[in-house]
Amino acid sequence: MRVRHFRDRREAGRLLAPLLRKYAGRSDVVVLALPRGGVPVGYEVAAALHVPLDVFAVRKLGVPGHEEFAMGALASVDETVVDGALIDAFSLSRAAVQRVIERERAELIRRQRHYRDRRPSPHVEGQVVILVGDGLAVGASLFAAVDALRHMRPARIVVALPVAPADTFHMLRRYADEVVVYTAPDSFEAVSAWYGDFEQVGDDEVRRLLTSGQPAGGVLSFL
Repeated sequence: MRVRHFRDRREAGRLLAPLLRKYAGRSDVVVLALPRGGVPVGYEVAAALHVPLDVFAVRKLGVPGHEEFAMGALASVDETVVDGALIDAFSLSRAAVQRVIERERAELIRRQRHYRDRRPSPHVEGQVVILVGDGLAVGASLFAAVDALRHMRPARIVVALPVAPADTFHMLRRYADEVVVYTAPDSFEAVSAWYGDFEQVGDDEVRRLLTSGQPAGGVLSFL
């Protein structure tokens, strides 16, 4: 695949959408974006495909004192994925791990309420779920999201990303029913390196995109 740097997340979504054209206009398809960075990407994908957009929140579980290391992730339906080997490597107690889980669970609940207002959670049973992020490095959060979605009994889980390392891309194919990636380079540094603008997406922008209509530029053409 050809390596390309994206101007921003919105452009990444517009480039990703044509790879999902077979799902366009179907009543059994929903796009679930991983907040916050996946929401601008998912917004463009959902608009192009004429399908609903919602969020599926996941929180990384960082190692206490070494938060850059993900020891697992917590997903929307209280599905927790932990890396036992990493927990053992850092000699973490069960109580220490539980404190991190409880802190991230509280933030997860806050974000869900803030993003969704009074809207109910999306119905995904029997649906094709397109799970969208802005990119992938390690993948713990995404794996947790896929595992959580399985419990909600969708007909199919499609993971869609603008960029992911080649080895992680192949690993994902064992988790999801389908994986669609715009570019999967062998050499990978960080997701941010693939974007010209990778500014943090704020909660207010997430809410705006979830409640607004299609982009002013109109619907993407697949011609």
